[in-house]
Amino acid sequence: MSIVHVSDDTFEAEVLQSGKPVLVDFWAEWCGPCKMIAPLLEQVAGEYADRLQVAKVDVEASQGTAMKFGIRSIPTLMLFRDGVVQAQHVGMLSKEQLSQLLDEKL
Repeated sequence: MSIVHVSDDTFEAEVLQSGKPVLVDFWAEWCGPCKMIAPLLEQVAGEYADRLQVAKVDVEASQGTAMKFGIRSIPTLMLFRDGVVQAQHVGMLSKEQLSQLLDEKL
């Protein structure tokens, strides 16, 4: 399962109404740490494909969604289940930290 890019228009259907938990990466093209975390998210998308969808929201293109969830710093990762935020992490993190966060919440 690959990473889905969602926008203000598709966020509700792709994330809030998803049948499985969704890890959302709020990012921007100009953000260095966002680029560094991208390969990690690709790995997680593959390893957790049966239990989790990974989605990316470009905060520049989808400012409404970013504002709605109070995104002030990027990268911000949010784990949604049944439309509710289960966990949130701001900034860089290691593969181990991300796996631990997901394993606790899934």
